Amino acid sequence: MKKFIKHEGLVVPLDRSNVDTDAILPKQYLKSIRRTGFGAYLFDSWRYTDIGEPDQDCSHRPKNPDFVLNKPRYEKATVLLARANFGCGSSREHAPWALEDYGFRVIIAPSFAEIFYNNCFKNGILPIVLTEEKVSELFSEVESTPGFTLQVDLQMQKIIWMDKAKSVTFDVEPALKERLIKGLDDVSWTLGFSDKIREYEKKRKGEEPWAL
Repeated sequence: MKKFIKHEGLVVPLDRSNVDTDAILPKQYLKSIRRTGFGAYLFDSWRYTDIGEPDQDCSHRPKNPDFVLNKPRYEKATVLLARANFGCGSSREHAPWALEDYGFRVIIAPSFAEIFYNNCFKNGILPIVLTEEKVSELFSEVESTPGFTLQVDLQMQKIIWMDKAKSVTFDVEPALKERLIKGLDDVSWTLGFSDKIREYEKKRKGEEPWAL
């Protein structure tokens, strides 16, 4: 998993509340567990005007010109600005896989669905919770300023406006922060306790040999 320490990127505004995981990545793409290649199908039903299929070449699919990701000014955006309850619905991990594969490293919203929020940290994405007021302020600035860019410093827990002397701090659970900074997913984090796991197994084998 990619480490996250500091990131600077173009911001794209997705002005919708209650964006569920089926909207982020529709159900027909859930058969694969490769973890990669899902970026082309991100927000599939909003991004394209036809119905997508797994392993389909999306380069020639008809796009919805009104959808924000299809607007040239937001091409190559890596910071997603959203409204409340982002990532609600079913707890599919494919949703952050698609967001990460597309190129998003940061998602800013007033609130997130809990499971989706935690899945983001497991996949190298930093979800940031800001107040409704601050998020609305960001929407206004992004939409009125072509090329609007933010710098996100996880160690300092700070978002910095790149074109102004302005910043805002955010909260993040220390354990999740540490794992993201070190680039540790669940498996990598668990392997960090290998010595203690072996010690426990050895002790239990001696005390309860019938249980192993």
